[in-house]
Amino acid sequence: MRALSIARTGLAAMCAVSLALGAAGCGASGSDEEIAAAAPAPTGDVTMVVPFGAGGGSDIAGRAMADGLVSSTPRLNINVDNRDGGAGAVGYSYFLAKAGSPNYLLATETSLISLPLSQDVEFSHRSFTPVVKIGEDYTLLVARKDSPMDTCAEAVRQSRTRRVLAGISGAAGPDNIVFSLLERRTGAELDRVPYESGSETLAGLLGGQVDLASLNPSEVAEQLEAGDLKALCVFGDQRYDYPELAGIPTAREQGIDVSFAQFRGAIAPGNVHPKAAKFWVRAARRYIDSRAYRDYIRSEYLQPKVAFGKDFAQYLRANEALVAEVLHK
Repeated sequence: MRALSIARTGLAAMCAVSLALGAAGCGASGSDEEIAAAAPAPTGDVTMVVPFGAGGGSDIAGRAMADGLVSSTPRLNINVDNRDGGAGAVGYSYFLAKAGSPNYLLATETSLISLPLSQDVEFSHRSFTPVVKIGEDYTLLVARKDSPMDTCAEAVRQSRTRRVLAGISGAAGPDNIVFSLLERRTGAELDRVPYESGSETLAGLLGGQVDLASLNPSEVAEQLEAGDLKALCVFGDQRYDYPELAGIPTAREQGIDVSFAQFRGAIAPGNVHPKAAKFWVRAARRYIDSRAYRDYIRSEYLQPKVAFGKDFAQYLRANEALVAEVLHK
């Protein structure tokens, strides 16, 4: 990773803040990162950590936010750093060590909630500083075109009488949460087949290794258009407005009370200076008002449900309660 190049002006003021945060290294020999951790705003290059590999939804979201923040905020430069592994745990753990630094952001989603509830990790959403929720991503239940299942209701019925295999990407992923909700509220019984990512889950479905998958619209749009897959329902509060998805009924329309969204957004490290938190929220507001944001939302079929700062923190607490109910059944 490129070392951050931080000007050492105002060192005395920075040290005072650093002491308040409990950070070490207030001498003139302090490292660049120690000085950056005391700053009330980002200085020099910023790193957007993506806790998943390149090419997936989190990577696309992280790069879109990085580009959008740079376009809407003068003199800002953001580099993307993919730190994948452990279903996101590696990236979040790396980010945890950047506490106090305004020069880091992380492209976050539902794993921020589900990982601490399902694995022994040292962080929770309370370890970080919420900046912005840029949207919500409701999954589709999809099957191959030759599947005997045409609706979510039919998938539930068949799962009660025969073995139905459902592909998931990680035990703490939003697709597994959706399937857990489906089982709890309908009595369905699905055998899970774990994969490392949504793209691998999709490949498993197309290859006949599994019968069903719960995937984001952006992950399966091409296959739906080509007719290789069919959508049985959307696990959302209402149908999508996008013309190519508007014909897909919700699970609730089929008598199945299941709705769950994967959120996408950005967080800053914990213990950042209050002025740094305000800086990032203001920058996020400018991005949300931009055409770049609208283009990203449209290209990924997201619902533009936005929350900033404290409102995002409130959303995370409510989301945590829902996910805890599912994972700790």
